[in-house]
Amino acid sequence: MIPKLIIQTGPSKLPLLLRSAVGNVKLLHPEFEYRFYDDAMVDEFLSVHFPEYKSAYLSFRFPIQRYDFFRYLAIYKFGGFYLDLDVFLARDLTPLLESKCIFTFEELAECRYFWNHFQMDWQIGNYAFGAEPGHPFLAAVIENCLRAKQSPTWVRPMMRGIPPTLRDDLYVTNTTGPGMVTRTLAENAELADSINILFPEDVCDRSTWHRFGDYGVHNMVAAWRPRSSVPGRLLTRLWRDWNWSRVVAKGRARGKTRSVGSIGQAENRECSATS
Repeated sequence: MIPKLIIQTGPSKLPLLLRSAVGNVKLLHPEFEYRFYDDAMVDEFLSVHFPEYKSAYLSFRFPIQRYDFFRYLAIYKFGGFYLDLDVFLARDLTPLLESKCIFTFEELAECRYFWNHFQMDWQIGNYAFGAEPGHPFLAAVIENCLRAKQSPTWVRPMMRGIPPTLRDDLYVTNTTGPGMVTRTLAENAELADSINILFPEDVCDRSTWHRFGDYGVHNMVAAWRPRSSVPGRLLTRLWRDWNWSRVVAKGRARGKTRSVGSIGQAENRECSATS
């Protein structure tokens, strides 16, 4: 079972919006232990529990990759739930305690690598998840964070077709974020029975994306993204809107539901012609 523990991380001084979200988490979980790790506490955690990973942690290219890596290590070590600071909960997480490992559906996302190899047009999120201590899926996620850092060729298939203005964002996503976590799930199908994915009733309904089931919503502050120029932000927004409309149209043709059991090998099928 998942222990009654909630872990969050961030700077020691938070803006009012995020302090509100943290306060809400605590009020909904009076019987849970709550731990907040600022940078100094993360450093201490690594020194005590994972000294072998400290140099790798410090050498990640982007700060958000360090936050990503820490969240996997912390839940792997202690168990419990990790929540991004901009996750607003509507109810307590107690009903999820009986799971071994729980992640949430993030969004439909057309990635050539996922579709060609696994017939997947969706990905899971890493902004809210839970697990029992030592769960093997988190061990695999941690291993892939290090693998992506050490082997650019391993990451390359996930980066094909990405516009230059989005390459840094999606490099993070595909090395320590949702893209990498989803790839870990797809490539470790034998662990599927121990992982509960909170799918919405209709994955093609964009209003159900970025939610922790019916427990809460990810506010998508995304403070980690570097601020680009006005033209760059406009081009990024236009590309994302175009891409999402295309992905949703394809998704509707495939049906409104998805499941872990639908992950399958699709190599050498007609879709591989698009790679």
